[in-house]
Amino acid sequence: MTSLPTFTAHNGFALPAIGLGTYGLRGASGADSVATAIDGGYRLVDSAFNYENEGAVGRGVADAETDRAAVIVTSKLPGRHHSSDKTPWSIEESRYRLGLDAIDLHLIHWPNPSQDEYVQAWAALVEAQDRGVVRQIGVSNFLPEHLERLERETGVLPVVNQIELHPYFPQTEQLAYHREHGIITEAWSPLGRAKELLDESIITEISSAHAITPVQTVLAWHVAREVVSIPKASSPEHQQSNLAAASIVLADAEIEAITALGRADGRLFDADPRTHEES
Repeated sequence: MTSLPTFTAHNGFALPAIGLGTYGLRGASGADSVATAIDGGYRLVDSAFNYENEGAVGRGVADAETDRAAVIVTSKLPGRHHSSDKTPWSIEESRYRLGLDAIDLHLIHWPNPSQDEYVQAWAALVEAQDRGVVRQIGVSNFLPEHLERLERETGVLPVVNQIELHPYFPQTEQLAYHREHGIITEAWSPLGRAKELLDESIITEISSAHAITPVQTVLAWHVAREVVSIPKASSPEHQQSNLAAASIVLADAEIEAITALGRADGRLFDADPRTHEES
């Protein structure tokens, strides 16, 4: 079983370098995939209220033979539940769907700045952590300006910020900000535009040089930059191949060459956190 490196937040909380993304994994097959991943070595499972699969994820966690205490289960608060009167029951609903006494890591999915309720939502997450129904709290798709406001108005800094990050959108400045403030960076869609990206000559050249797959090359790039990646994988073969990427060491020049694939229009869709609104 692959031994995964971990990355640590300002409060000592740590995440493994590679976790399991579950978007689209639903029903019995989704639960089976989650259980297989956990028993195959995954210790981080990512879900969200809006993925409509918390039940399947929770069932997979329960069905796995691995000790529940060894697994970090993540969910996310949707934009329509940011107000202080909605966030508490939204957290409880996610907890009940997952079938957990406490959610290990709960994130605000998007800041929805025009709605301007994300500080209310954050304060409710802080209170939920104090009550013990969530263990660690973080955010997703927050910019430094949003993070600074959370700390300024509540005194509590997130342990995690899950953001769009892949070779076409390497997020170098935001990654540096996170490192400076002890915030773990998680990458959603870590393979970006997978078909196009995996055919890039620099990716295929590095893959050939190390006798690894293009997907493993990109995941190893994330690990080298101390970014937690959460690729979705339903089959045991893909799950194990992804985990194996954590032990691949790329040269500094290879890391720089992959980072240089970044584009001004590198986002996957029109999802600038300054303007994007999630329901």
